[in-house]
Amino acid sequence: MSMIYTNTLADGFIAENKHLLKQEYRLTYHLMSEFGWMNDPNGFIYYAGRYHMFYQHYPYKPFWGPMHWGHAVSGDLVKWEYWPVAIAPDQPYDKDGCFSGSAVERDGKLFLMYTGHILGDADTNNDYYQVQNLAVSNDGGVSFVKWASNPVIDRTQIPPGASRKDFRDPKVFERDGRYYVVLGSNDGKGNGLILLYSSDDLESWTFAGEIARSDGTLGDNWECPDLFRLGDRDVLIMSPQRMPAQGDDYRNLHSTTYMVGSLDTVNGKFTYDGYEPVDYGFDFYAPQTAVDPQGRRIVIGWMETWETEIPTQKDHHWAGAMTLPREAVLVDGKLRFRPVAELVNYRCNPFEVRDVQVDGERDMQVSGDSYELHVVFWPESAGEFGLKLRVNGEEETVLAYRPDEQLFRFNRDRSGIGLGGERRTAVALEEGRLELRVFVDKSSVEVFLQDGRKVMTGRIYPGQESLGIRAFALDGSCRIESFRKWDIR
Repeated sequence: MSMIYTNTLADGFIAENKHLLKQEYRLTYHLMSEFGWMNDPNGFIYYAGRYHMFYQHYPYKPFWGPMHWGHAVSGDLVKWEYWPVAIAPDQPYDKDGCFSGSAVERDGKLFLMYTGHILGDADTNNDYYQVQNLAVSNDGGVSFVKWASNPVIDRTQIPPGASRKDFRDPKVFERDGRYYVVLGSNDGKGNGLILLYSSDDLESWTFAGEIARSDGTLGDNWECPDLFRLGDRDVLIMSPQRMPAQGDDYRNLHSTTYMVGSLDTVNGKFTYDGYEPVDYGFDFYAPQTAVDPQGRRIVIGWMETWETEIPTQKDHHWAGAMTLPREAVLVDGKLRFRPVAELVNYRCNPFEVRDVQVDGERDMQVSGDSYELHVVFWPESAGEFGLKLRVNGEEETVLAYRPDEQLFRFNRDRSGIGLGGERRTAVALEEGRLELRVFVDKSSVEVFLQDGRKVMTGRIYPGQESLGIRAFALDGSCRIESFRKWDIR
């Protein structure tokens, strides 16, 4: 017998079972689900004085299942309050999952546009198909009613040459008095692509063009597109699936990339010169952006990756988390990602040392599991130098830099019970120095290199006693110009 899903049942289940959560790896200053499974950020928007983040959510188990939309709100992007589950798969057009989508404000009301996932279509040879639906809130974003005329974009509006089943993740934006939506898809022949539709009212949509397509190097399906204006340029962020690695880049099974270019809404084309990874680490996927009253473009991603086991799935009753909110800034034609300024309000227990010579390994005399580091290195004669975090006995997470190769590496082979591995990226010294901002939060590490030129994100699952912080230099010595640490609470 199939399970019946409703918002009310989901909320009740969470309330009755959240006492079962194990806290060992629960993060302190990142958004997680209240209970059960979380993946893609959805409907990220600043609305009615708050940041709203919806997310792909299966409340009943810490595994992917028929997708609901969880909902959390925040005044500052750091501390979040859970609101009722926003939508559940309870209609014929979304019966097997309310997949990813976005939010938009119209006439003071909050609208959600999302993908309905339907299995077992008897009319075609597809094992699933997908349509686009609306839901609207009449009470300030607390509860949502699905649109009477759903779906608002159905299969008949898929253009020739695009997948008949992979047709998902609508991201709505306004431009020149019209609404537009980008959707992820593929051509059924191994190439991802992005479709564009336009509307005057969010209800009736017209196909406006295939704006971008893989050249064969960018994966076989494109998910979670987001297109926005930054300065005088347009930026397309999307997540290509099964993208082949390119040197040290795109080493995960599924990746995230961005292109800076120009959107032509009249002819339905997006032109761009090249593409770059959004994050160079292990665990970053399906980011979504929002603009706030300060005019900042804020980016938050899912801090996991698909098709890997997550240690908290075993008996902790939760899985998945969001990254730190990052401000995207365009500098010399490329994006930089910087942690949002609000994080400094949660700093406590400051510690600082300056002008520290390191030869071999040095205990920095501070420790913790939820903190921020700001460290500036001078390489001097070292062949490699860096930091070891969450250190105890054999456990350590290594952040290292090789000046001769201009290569930074993030190694988690000895980080605890989770997956191991190493990710590497090239980054140049600036005025002879390497500047790192590192955020550690129980089971996560986010490293911002050279003022956000690059970011590396990864989940780690060390023992609770692994709290040490060490600096090291190999084959010579380095100097730490400044080492600052704050706990974040």
